[in-house]
Amino acid sequence: MLRVAGLFVLLACASCAPRLMKLPSGNGIPVPDLSVLAEATAACRAVSTITAEVGVTGSVGGRALRGRLLAGLAAPASARLEAVAPFGQPLFILAASGDNATLFLPRDGRVLERGRPEAVLEAIAGVPLDAAALRNALTGCSSGVDAGVARAFGDDWQVVGSRVADLYVHRESRATMWRLVAVVHRQPGRPSWRAEFSDFQNGPSRSLPRSVRLTTTDSNGFDLRLTMSQVEINAPLDANVFQVRVPPGTKPITLEELRQSGPLGPRPDGQ
Repeated sequence: MLRVAGLFVLLACASCAPRLMKLPSGNGIPVPDLSVLAEATAACRAVSTITAEVGVTGSVGGRALRGRLLAGLAAPASARLEAVAPFGQPLFILAASGDNATLFLPRDGRVLERGRPEAVLEAIAGVPLDAAALRNALTGCSSGVDAGVARAFGDDWQVVGSRVADLYVHRESRATMWRLVAVVHRQPGRPSWRAEFSDFQNGPSRSLPRSVRLTTTDSNGFDLRLTMSQVEINAPLDANVFQVRVPPGTKPITLEELRQSGPLGPRPDGQ
């Protein structure tokens, strides 16, 4: 079995998952502009690069997951993820730029090249995000809703809807700033899923979240909590960061092999 599966710890812990954020529902009151959304996303839209250590807990496909990632992302669509092991080589190194991703499994001597980033990340972690969407998820941001319609729910909630997502903007009181706290995504042919943002920090990162939850409506999908530390914003990242040096003799691996060994593949006990 591929060692990428070592990132996943088979435990029954669905009952320990925290409750989802309670989001407003109903029709709301139409709002004439998107100024509140602009205020809530000003900080994340200013992020060109981000590096962080990311603790991952939760479940994918009914299996508990726990791991630690070193992440580096840059606009418009570049990403590097390293799954850190307790000792020795990383479990995997994923580098993506644009529509191409390379996944290197150092411990297995295997590599997948020229894969679609969202397909590769889904195979190893259950979440279908490309590099740009992953950067949005880690910074509490969203894109592609300029033509959306805003609705107000009381004084402290607004929801901006578009064809592909609903963005939930909230403030604790009139004296506090608006923040994007949740995004519900809709993708044709897939269950809807949401990203929730919390534990906002002040300082150089300009109130970006430190905790992110990604969860799907599919009971056999994903429910992941990401906790970020050692965050650095807008530091220069060389283009070489988003490439992987693959040693000679490394054998290729297919996307289907990754899917079979990852969290959505068959269970070792056949269940």
